[in-house]
Amino acid sequence: MPDQGLTRRQVLGIGGALGLVAATGLSTAAALARRPPVTGAELRSAAPLPPPFQVPLPIPPVLRPAGPGRYEITQREASADILPGLRTPLWTYEGTFPGPTIESRRGYPVTVTHRNELPVPTVVHLHGGRTPAGSDGYPTDLVLPRSTMHTGHAMHDPRAVVTELTRDYTFPLDQRSALLWYHDHRMDYTAPAIWRGLAGLHIVRDDAEESLGLPAGSRELPLMIADRAFAADGSLIYPALPDRPGVTEEYLAGVLGDVILVNGAPWPVHEVDAARYRLRVLNASNARHYELEAVTDDGRRLDLVQIGADQGLLAAPVTHSALPVAPAERYDVIVDFAGVPVGGRVRIRNRLGAGRTRDVMAFRVVRRATDDSRIPGVLSADLPAWQRSDAVRVREFAFRAGRTHGRHGWLVGGLPFDPVRSAVVTALGDVEVWRLVADVHHPVHLHLAGFRVLSRGGRPPLPHDAGLKDTVALRPGESVEIITRFDGYRGRYLFHCHNAEHEDMGMMANLEII
Repeated sequence: MPDQGLTRRQVLGIGGALGLVAATGLSTAAALARRPPVTGAELRSAAPLPPPFQVPLPIPPVLRPAGPGRYEITQREASADILPGLRTPLWTYEGTFPGPTIESRRGYPVTVTHRNELPVPTVVHLHGGRTPAGSDGYPTDLVLPRSTMHTGHAMHDPRAVVTELTRDYTFPLDQRSALLWYHDHRMDYTAPAIWRGLAGLHIVRDDAEESLGLPAGSRELPLMIADRAFAADGSLIYPALPDRPGVTEEYLAGVLGDVILVNGAPWPVHEVDAARYRLRVLNASNARHYELEAVTDDGRRLDLVQIGADQGLLAAPVTHSALPVAPAERYDVIVDFAGVPVGGRVRIRNRLGAGRTRDVMAFRVVRRATDDSRIPGVLSADLPAWQRSDAVRVREFAFRAGRTHGRHGWLVGGLPFDPVRSAVVTALGDVEVWRLVADVHHPVHLHLAGFRVLSRGGRPPLPHDAGLKDTVALRPGESVEIITRFDGYRGRYLFHCHNAEHEDMGMMANLEII
């Protein structure tokens, strides 16, 4: 990519906040006056796209154990019927997109052995896991492809510290029941790897959650939402640079697709009973933000009753009419279809979308049924009660655009990611408050430790900030305070923006726990 200034299209287009700050030096406030509702630029598909709400919702298969507490996953190329009549080549876990779901129980460790049969090195990160550093998926701990003929530069990256053909990832699962997910985390190449299909769900369960009487079985639905764009032959479009990490210039702020997939299907539909359903929602998009609402065909909006966040159940339910979901965030919500007549339809819409990206999926009520589920007024009593006065220190980090190695980059505290530099060194057990400041949208993810949101812009957190989180969405120009205790394991971890293009272009930093 030539080293040149931002184009007029970037300044005035969908990445406008970035362009205004980086190209003109305007203050953040001035840039925000003209900001778009999203950060990123949208790819347009050349393939014929199906009408919405025609394709059935797939449910990702649950992975069978290879032995007590052991799972095996082969990363390999495969193709799938995503768009009707076309085959889409993918990089996959076990040949499926999403990858197979791992079901586990709190306090019962599991080991997942990954074998890499892809043409590139990979790294696996269990997002949301309380995981020892050796299994956290540090970006240079590579699982190499079996072929020794691979010549990609990352294969020979001198910054790599661990390289193996297979790798055992051990997860103690000493953590609250929650919806986690696993995905590729290779340095500089996370975004294209996730885009090609390297993502799957991991659900942690426990007895306390199962005793609550929440919707379960077929009325508990995992929903991995992700946007993509397709070439005329059904293959995925991604604007990668041909000779080095990163994307072409107009997509520097993030890559958006014009097709919304749920569990790998475009704008799917799912048949439901007239009863409560538990929707386990993950935004697995590279850069797209959603603001979800459930609307009947006659325009009535159904409540989204949030019962959980990234790191498990809330203390008490929170009711929303619409729910913002940033990349990598998970929300556990209950929707009650009891008031919808048989034959009626409920659309899940994205209020931040336009045209076809305004639709996500639909539910069609097909039968009356008994429903003995409930939503207790008290969901969990084991949430941490850290107070600001418990913090041994306060840190501040700015997440902003900048320059690195003569090219555009995304920086944490004015610096791009460097595997040998630690931005944070803290002691095991320390409580800290972090103040995070953004120029444009940045969903910030902290490895290992869950946190609570203390404030936004100096004001109390918003309703969707409830509970224990591991990813928080910073809006343009916003500051957010979080509090956490680093009580998991010693070692080297990360914090970074989960706009995957931002991450690959430097918006990541080391966290060392001693």
